[in-house]
Amino acid sequence: MTSKERVQIALAHREPDRVPLDLWITPEIEASLIRETGSRDVYEMRVQLGHDCLMSFVGIVSSFYMSDEEQYVCPWGITWQQVRYAGGKAKYTEIVSHPLAGDDSKLDSFSPPDPDEPEQYREVEDLVARYGNTHCIVGGVLGSVFETPWYLRGMMQFLQDMLTNKDYAHQLMDMVMEFHRRAGIQMIRRGCDMLLAGDDVGTQDRMLISPDLWREFIKPRYGKLFQEYRSVKSDVRIATHICGSIEPIIDDLIEVGVDVLNPVQPLAMDPARLKKRFGKRLSFWGGVDDQKVIPFGTPADVEREVRLRLEQLAPGGGYILCSSHNVQATTPMDNVHAFYNASEHFRSYPINV
Repeated sequence: MTSKERVQIALAHREPDRVPLDLWITPEIEASLIRETGSRDVYEMRVQLGHDCLMSFVGIVSSFYMSDEEQYVCPWGITWQQVRYAGGKAKYTEIVSHPLAGDDSKLDSFSPPDPDEPEQYREVEDLVARYGNTHCIVGGVLGSVFETPWYLRGMMQFLQDMLTNKDYAHQLMDMVMEFHRRAGIQMIRRGCDMLLAGDDVGTQDRMLISPDLWREFIKPRYGKLFQEYRSVKSDVRIATHICGSIEPIIDDLIEVGVDVLNPVQPLAMDPARLKKRFGKRLSFWGGVDDQKVIPFGTPADVEREVRLRLEQLAPGGGYILCSSHNVQATTPMDNVHAFYNASEHFRSYPINV
């Protein structure tokens, strides 16, 4: 069975030979695994380690690590700053300047990047050419409706816009949605099996905005996006990446056509409850705790965590085994190895952990 077939069967809520595998990792962990496997790039490394899903991104997420400069401006006009930690051996990026902050009239002259510019799709074209016949190819179009606007405007100001400056908020969100509509279509036409859309609207224990506000601004735009994607390829799978505690809107996500929910943070939502309540209508991708267990536990703790999530989420299909977000640079490599070792030993069907 190929990886592509394995994912297709699992997302059809049937049990393949084993649970599909993925792991989200930071560039530092990627570099370590490339060295260990002797791979030539990040995709060959993932294939060697048994990943069934291979992913390429376009849009705002591509800005996170696009330069080695300490400060740089991305194609959206946002200024990013490199922040170093762990004794200077690791880094992350944060926004230091929002191009649409302040004067509302800035939006009138603002031009987003061209979603049809071909160079940004070279990576996914190469990915499809190399692995499209064997693996599930995922096109990432994150920041689809809500996150990109606040990156451009500033979090506090955009949240205020959604309450007191609604016409402006709708105009900005429509502009962002149009980029991701066209970018998603480009990814589908280049051979992606699944699109990963979405916007983080959850905190650790509640939603960042009210469910009613989400339904007013975000839900109808997701509905338009996902309908448009499926008009191009009827069987394309739609996944959403939405961090945090978002159970109040999961029925809504299913209603607008979401097939797969990622990343399923177990310290924010109970995976067993989600499987029982939504598991016949929704698949899950993630679930292995990356807030406490993977970075701070022992290898034995990691094995127990993998086995627990398989027990909770894998029966009947509908699950891609993965971390609940990016494995951070300070994580002991022994714990990364423990994840892969546990997945190798315990993800075969029938699940017996």
